[in-house]
Amino acid sequence: MTKVRAFLKLARPANVVTAVADIWAGFAIVGGVSLLFGDKPEEYWEALIWLTFSTLGLYGGGVAFNDIFDANLDAKERPERPIPSGQVKIFWAVVFASFLLIGGIVCAAQVSIWSGQLAVFITVFALVYDAWGKHQPIFGPINMGACRSGNLLLGMTAYYYAIGQFWYVSLIPLAYIAAITMISRGEVHGKNKSALLGGLVLYLSITVAVIGLALFHRGMMAWEVLPFLVLFCVMVYPPLFKAIKLQQPALIGKAVKAGVIALIVLNATLASAFAGILPGIAIIALLPISLWLAKIFAVT
Repeated sequence: MTKVRAFLKLARPANVVTAVADIWAGFAIVGGVSLLFGDKPEEYWEALIWLTFSTLGLYGGGVAFNDIFDANLDAKERPERPIPSGQVKIFWAVVFASFLLIGGIVCAAQVSIWSGQLAVFITVFALVYDAWGKHQPIFGPINMGACRSGNLLLGMTAYYYAIGQFWYVSLIPLAYIAAITMISRGEVHGKNKSALLGGLVLYLSITVAVIGLALFHRGMMAWEVLPFLVLFCVMVYPPLFKAIKLQQPALIGKAVKAGVIALIVLNATLASAFAGILPGIAIIALLPISLWLAKIFAVT
């Protein structure tokens, strides 16, 4: 059981749940909710299930490879992690992470060739980030954001005819993950005020963008977005303001953790901006699961 727990730590279970929210939001944005109860519901239920399993593998494998590439650094800065602590040998970590990534691609390919190709794209971008991108001050945040954008688009491939109409929504998770990546740079040593302020600017831009999308797509029904948007703001802004004020590693870590978990709320907000309150509620139901897992497994 201890070994199983160690491998689960590599995959960051609380974070993986946020990836599921990406898929569900992308599915809702392209009209997936109506398709689930339309003429061929079986086809779309099956697609949604396959894509959900796909993101479990893609995200879990991506973050596991992050620990693999960081093994030497973690031995100094985070010796409690599974690989430097000796809980998982690096060979088996590579086998585990590879299995997850390949499984994610295979699951996506069950939906369509487009889904499979996008899963390959996500895998490549995740590995580039793990091995090199995260060390680049400008490309790194964009690289990580592209993985999340791809994940939202992956959810859209359940009805890929609509991707051309809604692809631009994927710019929001790109900006959001870029913000979290910037904020996280002071998680170990602190003193990264410029990066924290950059993250704040991106957060504010995303908030305004979501409001605009809700008004444009829902009109008088835009109020359905409000509960999710308020919860999102309550989750991300207070810890970030504290981190900006004091620039302490512990507070920056809390801001990063809040940002990661709040991805579920952001996805619920996006889903409700396009498809109403019900898909938002379905996605927000993932939040307590992620919060519970965050108490058991590290988020960063």
